[in-house]
Amino acid sequence: MDTPLPPRESARFVAENSRDVRVDREGVRRAAELLLPAASAWRVEQWKALHELNPRRADEAAVDWVFVVDSLNFSFWAEQEERKCEVRYGGTVYTGYWALCAAVNRALDQGIPVTSASYYATVTLDQVRNIFRSDTDEPMPLIEDRHRILNETGKILLEKFGGSFLNCVRKSEKSAQKLMHLVVDNFPSYRDEAQFEGKRVSFYKRAQILVADTWSVLEGKGDGCFEDISSITMFADYRLPQILVHLGALKYSEDLLQKLLKGEMLLNGDKLEVEIRGCSIWCVELIRDCLLELLGKRGEKPVGEINSVLLDYHLWDYARDHRADMKGIPFHRTRCVYY
Repeated sequence: MDTPLPPRESARFVAENSRDVRVDREGVRRAAELLLPAASAWRVEQWKALHELNPRRADEAAVDWVFVVDSLNFSFWAEQEERKCEVRYGGTVYTGYWALCAAVNRALDQGIPVTSASYYATVTLDQVRNIFRSDTDEPMPLIEDRHRILNETGKILLEKFGGSFLNCVRKSEKSAQKLMHLVVDNFPSYRDEAQFEGKRVSFYKRAQILVADTWSVLEGKGDGCFEDISSITMFADYRLPQILVHLGALKYSEDLLQKLLKGEMLLNGDKLEVEIRGCSIWCVELIRDCLLELLGKRGEKPVGEINSVLLDYHLWDYARDHRADMKGIPFHRTRCVYY
């Protein structure tokens, strides 16, 4: 099989050949201007400071937590808005991705070693159902796939990396790109690729967010000091395109918009789905470039680094905080293990 284009080159290729999704350059600039006041203060430490469920420490246990969570970081959208999987933890009710994090923390509090490879390599489906049980009648989606991936990744981690993801991180020699490829090459469930207009393209949503979260949990220091972290793109999911359309940086054709408004499912690898994800990545790359340009013109030096990782984190939180404003903008519905 052809070697796929890397995520950034894939995104550019998709954006250049897309018919139903396009990046709006004026919208990109307006989005950058809107985000500029926040962007100058972005820093890697916000990953812990802004999210109470993320690990507080920067140690091996925290890295293993990140690996388990990102191995299962896919498909949380609800078929019906009023019927969601919810996990109550520490007096707070969590949904979506945060329900997953809450369930992992709940299990650890109960003495279940859910972040230990020797445990989840052989965990049973019934145990997984219990660990990720919902406090509503709506279960977490794709629970059988989550069970399969836990067993698969656990066995590989034990066989190749001594049971700890930190060993994998150390093999990357402080290169974000090398770590991404180590993950994609060794763990099949992270191979987020597709065929588009005669080329093999890659998005590697979970592999890239795993690199980013590892960088974040280690606060960009020690084993997490990735010199090329800015080479990681945004993490193409179903929420980020929605906020990019809301901001006017991404435009959908009327035909695609009608399909999404009707709630039509798009298969993973479908041309429309690939266009949405590829154009989203390229759109965020251009917003980042525009932010750097605007800061340069002002003569301002950001507190931290302006990269696509921190931009993605900010947009994802922004989407959650402005969900009411996006009622008329549908997200695309795809059920798969890649995002």
